[in-house]
Amino acid sequence: MDKKLNRRNFLLQGTKAGLGLSLGSIAFDSFSEEMLPALGYYPFEGKPLETVRIGMVGVGGMGTSHYNNFLQIEGCEIVAVSDIVQERVARAQKMSEDAGFKKPDGYSDSKLDYKKMCERDDIDLIFTATPWNWHVPIMLEAMNSEKHGATEVPAALTIEDCWSLVDTSEKTGKHCIMMENCNYDREEMRILNMVKKGVFGELLHGECGYLHDLRAVKHDMNGEGVWRRQFAMEGNGDFYPTHGLGPVAQCMDINRGNYFDHLVSFGTKSRGLHKYAEEIFGPDSEQEKEIFTLSDVVTTLIKTMNGETIVITHDTSNPRPYSRDILVQGTSGIVRKYPVPKIHIEGKSPKHSWEDFDNYKAEYEHPLWKSMEKVGEESGAAHGGMDYFEDFRLINALKKGIEPDMDVYDAVMMSAVVALSGKSIKYGGMPVKFPDFTRGMWKNKRELQVMKIG
Repeated sequence: MDKKLNRRNFLLQGTKAGLGLSLGSIAFDSFSEEMLPALGYYPFEGKPLETVRIGMVGVGGMGTSHYNNFLQIEGCEIVAVSDIVQERVARAQKMSEDAGFKKPDGYSDSKLDYKKMCERDDIDLIFTATPWNWHVPIMLEAMNSEKHGATEVPAALTIEDCWSLVDTSEKTGKHCIMMENCNYDREEMRILNMVKKGVFGELLHGECGYLHDLRAVKHDMNGEGVWRRQFAMEGNGDFYPTHGLGPVAQCMDINRGNYFDHLVSFGTKSRGLHKYAEEIFGPDSEQEKEIFTLSDVVTTLIKTMNGETIVITHDTSNPRPYSRDILVQGTSGIVRKYPVPKIHIEGKSPKHSWEDFDNYKAEYEHPLWKSMEKVGEESGAAHGGMDYFEDFRLINALKKGIEPDMDVYDAVMMSAVVALSGKSIKYGGMPVKFPDFTRGMWKNKRELQVMKIG
């Protein structure tokens, strides 16, 4: 049996199945406001764990990055690893042995081999960094097998799947955590700290997004192009909202006294991926014949229950420098991160002028970065150390038996933008309401866990 052929068929079949259930039916999802009571698992705390025993599912690019972080974090142990590519499993096992740990058991016999891993009684956490359409099945399997679950972004692609994650997490009493690394970015955490200290006054507006030239990535059939390009061929919407939205949602206390009310989305024509294929592979190539439905630029406007607005941009199909478009504005000032971090605070900054954001570094550096800057830098983790911080904070919460920095409601609230933006675009930019995944619990004010450091 040809393993390479099996892998490609598995990914494409899985992607098409996921797209059929998600992107193709976005407009027909039920967004009912039925207020059923929560199933009794709130707030999200659990039994402290002396050692967090981990089962890893998917050790490609991001999975390997997380794997390396866990090898450096005290109090956790990788006991099993699963991937449809056996060579990746072997590489991960060697990483553990080279770091002085016991060789984890490997699972790579089939696309559903992760289920065997979930059946084990010596695992506390299932962590997945697989293609998007496998996040929900793996998380559901983990929680129903009495394991906590953590997944790369986005957590889900449909409203139905968002509800499945919430219901299962509440029913089983197990965490379902979305690993949003940008919540731990140094400047964005400083902005969060300043917001919580009232520097910008009452918040009014935020801007964010994911603006990243991924044309080469989407056409790389040895990497994410095997599955990621397929989404751009079979649907439309903001497929990747959480990198920008995560930090802004924290600033606005979403799920903690505030909530997303509704959104409207618009998409441009689709040109960039086809143009790239024509230029790189030739006008008569198979790649040039592919038809893309994803808008080159998707713009979404969210209105919150407390009266703020948020603009989210998704732009991954054209030449451009990387940006997450981070901007937060309040009644007393404004701050932005891209292209260069700048700030204006009324009464402090020169009138009508930006000033260097680092002028406020010493006074407002987030406590996490103050206490762990050296550790994050020495870890060699991706993205300047923020990936290490997110993995460290996950293990820290499970060891202490406390709420994680991001719970299941945060995971589905941000991921829901994928489906809702698609529906809004499909119907000409009509407003679409967010379901209340918390069943009213968002009205209860509670402090962000990440603000309780030091």
